[in-house]
Amino acid sequence: MHTAEFLDIEETQISSILAGGYNHPLLREWQSERQLHKNMLIFPIFISDQPDDITPIDSLPNISRLGVNKIVDYLRPLVEKGLRSVIIFGVPLAPGCKDPVGTAADDPNGPVIQGIKTLRQAFPDLYIICDVCLCEYTSHGHCGVLYKDGTINRELSVARIAAVAVNYAKAGAHCVAPSDMIDGRIKEIKRGLINAGLAHKTFVLSYAAKFSANLYGPFRDAACSAPSSGDRKRYQLPHAGRGLARRAVQRDMNEGADGIIVKPSTFYLDIMRDASEICRDLPICAYHVSGEYAMLHAAAEKGVVDLKSIVLESHQGFLRAGARLIITYFTPELLDWISE
Repeated sequence: MHTAEFLDIEETQISSILAGGYNHPLLREWQSERQLHKNMLIFPIFISDQPDDITPIDSLPNISRLGVNKIVDYLRPLVEKGLRSVIIFGVPLAPGCKDPVGTAADDPNGPVIQGIKTLRQAFPDLYIICDVCLCEYTSHGHCGVLYKDGTINRELSVARIAAVAVNYAKAGAHCVAPSDMIDGRIKEIKRGLINAGLAHKTFVLSYAAKFSANLYGPFRDAACSAPSSGDRKRYQLPHAGRGLARRAVQRDMNEGADGIIVKPSTFYLDIMRDASEICRDLPICAYHVSGEYAMLHAAAEKGVVDLKSIVLESHQGFLRAGARLIITYFTPELLDWISE
């Protein structure tokens, strides 16, 4: 050995040689603090009030709005591949069914309650989460009950949202997930579940850090939930509001939330990390929203990325940031791409 080569080896710090730790595919898997598993995935489904509905959503590739008569056949192959959980969004389409207080949200004959009962009967082991919000059901398209000036009436809103959540739990939902971002609704929902004797078997998964983002367009196409006027910036968090997000997750944890959702996901990984530290004893859920899903599809169609690789990379990023659960439209693909 030449003297110069000997000196280089002597001067190299032993701890600086890292490649031996990830030079093999299995080693690269071992480097993951958390590995992606099928039981982490939650699939969003849109159930309309038209029983035989099958309507593809143009802005959401491979996703359709379905009626209760079609949802079982749609989900069966996914359940057979290992699907463990869904989150239901109801879509009322009947003329005149929307009103200022969202009466259709918990209509016993409406899409959500009928969907819960249908899925509980068809798939007894499927974990059913219900999104709780009023925007799909109100004539004005906002997430709560409004004052005459168009602002949110907090007291009436949280009372109505809590009533809807309790009725979903009575119908058989395992979990209620309030997405409205109106102050105090977790406490009101928890009180309602306690009074109904359902708190011991209903998980409250709070959209505690939901931002007023530019990534919800395809969802609003699917759920028909765009506001008729104004926007939701007065109750959803501002993009730069990291401190507000930290306060919101702390508040919702203190009010009795059993789990925390961060939405959107890709652009808010710092919030996900904050939530995992503040609520270290609660599961954190990343919501990979419709716009993020559509963006990855668009990039793959342009040949900018390989779809499978970028989906796995992005979802692993959520786990790295602290998420334990992921709501994702890529669930059908991921059930094929991951082994267990």
